[in-house]
Amino acid sequence: MVSIKNWMVLFIAVAMILPAASAMTGPIGGDKAWFKVYSNVDGAHVYFDGEYMGDIVNGELYVPVYSTATPVSGYRVEKDGYTTFYDDIHHHPIQGEVFDLYATLQPAQPPAPIGGSTGYYTVYANVDGASVYFDNEYKGTISNGELTTQVYVTGTPYQTYRVSKAGYSDFTSQITDWPAAGETVKLHATLQQQPEPAPSPVSLLTVLAAFAGIALILSRRKD
Repeated sequence: MVSIKNWMVLFIAVAMILPAASAMTGPIGGDKAWFKVYSNVDGAHVYFDGEYMGDIVNGELYVPVYSTATPVSGYRVEKDGYTTFYDDIHHHPIQGEVFDLYATLQPAQPPAPIGGSTGYYTVYANVDGASVYFDNEYKGTISNGELTTQVYVTGTPYQTYRVSKAGYSDFTSQITDWPAAGETVKLHATLQQQPEPAPSPVSLLTVLAAFAGIALILSRRKD
C-alpha cells in the first residue's frame, strides 16, 4: 500500500498541476501593446470594433491592447457636429509597441429639412453601441435602441442592412421598403450574444495523465 507520506506527495503534485491545466483554457491575455489615435477634434469618441475606448484629449488617445489577443479590425472616431471617421486596422502591435492611427474629422453639413428629396430609415436594435451599415456603408451606431439615417429618395436604393458589435453575431437582412420624400421606414435587428468557447478537454486529460504517472512512480518506489 502507498503510505500516507506518499499520498501527501501525490496530492501536492496534483494541486500544482491543476492551475497550469486551468490556465490552458483561461481568457486570452499576454503582454500589452498600444494604439495611439491622433485626431483634430478634442472630445471625439473613439471606438474599436464598435467598443468605446475613450475620448481624444489634446489631440490624442492611447488605447492599450493585449499583443496576444484577437486583433481588432477597424476603428471609428466621432463627435456631434462632425462627419464620423472610420477606417480599417491592418497592423496589430507586438509587445511594448505603440502603433499610430489617424482620424481627421470634417464639420458635418447641416441636415436637409424634412421633405423634399430626402427620406429616412430608423433602425431599431437591442444592443446600444452596435454599428449600422447599409450595403456595407457605415451609417452610425445604435443609441437608446435606435438610429435614424437620412437617404435621398432619388438615389440608388439600398438593398441590405447590417448591425454588428463585438461579442455578438452580426444581424443582416434585406431592405424591401424604401421611403418616399419625408417618409420614415422602420427596420429592426435583434443581435444574439456569441456563446463563450467551451473549455478544452486537454486540461482534464493533462491532470489525469499526470495523476497516473505520479501514482506509477510511487508504486515503483514502494516495490
